[in-house]
Amino acid sequence: MTPLPTPEPASALDEELARAELYGLLSALYYAPPGEDLLAQLRLAATAAPATGALLEEPWRALVGLAREMTGPAIEAEYQRLFGGIGKPEVYLYGSHFLSGFLNEKPLARLRTDLAGLELARSEDMSETEDHIAYLCEVMRYLIATDAAAEHQLLRQREFFASHLQPWVGLLCDALASHPAAHFYAALALLTRHFMDVEAQGFDMLG
Repeated sequence: MTPLPTPEPASALDEELARAELYGLLSALYYAPPGEDLLAQLRLAATAAPATGALLEEPWRALVGLAREMTGPAIEAEYQRLFGGIGKPEVYLYGSHFLSGFLNEKPLARLRTDLAGLELARSEDMSETEDHIAYLCEVMRYLIATDAAAEHQLLRQREFFASHLQPWVGLLCDALASHPAAHFYAALALLTRHFMDVEAQGFDMLG
């Protein structure tokens, strides 16, 4: 199970660990409704900022608050309403949809090429394509956790983020924030948006 983010990291290593854990949490929450264990952790989580930067404190507080207010079945029903069902979902979680208007298009092909260059491949256990937001967040978690101190790894993180998350994740957040049925996932979208903004600013500082 993905551990929850560590509040207010005290060192560069802790900061990288917090980044990886937050990506892991986003991946878990976008991939499926939270199970009982993860939901229990969310409800007990401290509401201080989960990573460096005050920008994250309020969206984190809102997400934890909704986890405490809503039942597990209510969150699952919201997930199924937004992302599940038969046929077209109300909100897509795939980069290709936002970048090209269609699923399984050129953005997915480019992503698979880049993943092959990183020697990564989708597990046969995963039913979603690689451009699913959960998969992309998991790749970022992996890249951070592999060798957080290596400069070349930061550059690989920046390149992957700029190519495969930054161009469309804000559009996903907009779609969730404006959907009348989104409550828990609107809060998740707000946290996602602010975290991605912090990430973009950090990568810009690499020069």
